[in-house]
Formats: sequence, C-alpha cells, structure tokens
Amino acid sequence: MSSPGRRPGRELSAAVAVMGTVVGVVSLGVGALLAVAALTGHAVGAWASPEALSPGLIGAAMVGVAPALLTLGRADDWEEARSLYLPLVVVMTGLLAVTLLNLGSLRVATGGPLFLVLFSLGWVPVVTLLALASAGCLAAQYRRPAGAAPTGRTGTAVPMPAWSRPLLAVLGSGWLGIGAGLLFLPGFWGAFVPWTVHRADAQGLGVWALSLGVGVLASLAEDDLTRSRPALRAVPAVAVACGTVLAARAADVDWGSGGAVSLLALLGGLLVTGATGQLLLRGAARAGNPVERPHQAA
Repeated sequence: MSSPGRRPGRELSAAVAVMGTVVGVVSLGVGALLAVAALTGHAVGAWASPEALSPGLIGAAMVGVAPALLTLGRADDWEEARSLYLPLVVVMTGLLAVTLLNLGSLRVATGGPLFLVLFSLGWVPVVTLLALASAGCLAAQYRRPAGAAPTGRTGTAVPMPAWSRPLLAVLGSGWLGIGAGLLFLPGFWGAFVPWTVHRADAQGLGVWALSLGVGVLASLAEDDLTRSRPALRAVPAVAVACGTVLAARAADVDWGSGGAVSLLALLGGLLVTGATGQLLLRGAARAGNPVERPHQAA
C-alpha cells in the first residue's frame, strides 16, 4: 500500500542510478572542456564548428545537468527519476544519430590539432556505448513491476498549481518544436540560429533542445512536484550555465534577431520554472506536507 496522496510507482533500478552517475561524470568532464574552451574563444568539439558558441552551449548544458544526474540514485522511485532520465536517453541516442549522420565533419575526418583529432576519435565509441547502455537500462527499468516501490521512501504528492500548467506547456512545446526543427530540418531552421552554425552544430543543439522539451513536458504530465525534483534541480543550472556562455560570447550573437529573443525567453523560462518549483516544494514542507519521508535503513 502506497503513501497517502502518492500514486504507486516502480522501484528505481540500480542500473538507472548507475547510468545517471556515469553520464553525470562524463558530462561534467566533457562539458567543462567544451564550455571553458568557448569562454576563451576556442571551438572544441567532436566536429569542426564555424564558431565557438555552439559547442560551448552544448558543453554548458552538459555541465548544468551533471549535478542532478549525479544525485539521480537518491530518487524515491522510477517515477521521480524519469523526468530527468528520459531526456538523458534522448540526448545520448540523439547525439549518436547526429554523429553518425555527420561522420564527414568529425575532426578525425577533417584533420586539425592532434588533441582534437583524438577527442573526436574517442567521442564515437563513448557516445555509442552510452546511448546503447542508457536505452538498455530504460528497457530494463520498465520490466520491473508497477507498484513495487518501497512505501517507506515515498512522500506526499504536491500537485502543480493550475496557473503553471499552461506556461509549462508553452515552454516545453517551444523547446520541443525548436529541437525537432533543428534536428530534422537543420538546413532550414539553422538559418534562424542567431550565430553561424553548420549542419552538425544545428543538429547537436537540436538534440539538447529536444531533450529539454521532453523533460519539461514529462514533468507537466507527472503533475507532482515531488516527482519532478531531479528535473527541477537540473533546469535552472542548465539555464545559468548556458547564459554564462552566451554572455561571454555576446559579440557572436545577433541580438536583434527573433532567434536570440526566443532563446533568451526559453532559457529564462527554465530558470523561473526551476526556482518556482523549488519554492513551492519548500512552501509545502513548511505547511506540514511531508514531500519526502526518511529513507528506511538498509
């Protein structure tokens, strides 16, 4: 029997928790390299980019989401983890697809500094392994029976306020639509990016935008802030990290374009969403609503 006010859920598998940690560590290391290089004006990445901003934003997103991934194993059940893990699968499988579709743009094919060629050479097997493993862990998670989560580890549901749902729907749909456009029609939608991008850049950015849309809409579908805690920790960090890179490379951006205004609005939406969700959870806790019960001793 599950806790009052909380739907029964699946027990979080160890494979998903470990996968979150592995991807978190890789994202932190690789993302920091890409983002720091972009801050200094260097385009570092698996493929040769016309400007430093695109790989820098991809790296910033990796850095932003890494802390939440590293704590994914603390989720009470699968339902609490999935609004962050499903975007992880989208990112890894999407980056694998983008890599395979743009093999000719990889540094190992185009040449360049030895470090970047070796980085590109290692990118392919690492992304392939992580994509297959993340999808496999997802399949294994859904083989677990529903309603098997330990009841002592669940808290009371905290529904999203009615006023927030239309806003989240717009935010999630915005990210999802932009991501799908950049991924599947990079030649057309890449022209709306307010800096210079080529096919691989546009599709790489599209994968991350698509994953953010999936995460926001998955949290909306949950309609339970306690089940969205990992995602709520991730989205403001992603917004701040990407905003930092944008500010550092502001000269590369056409700020008068509609694409720049849209990007700022969507990043601002992520920041407000995460901050508001955290405040609502704290308010529920102060009101005597136990959003998290102590974990049972092993």
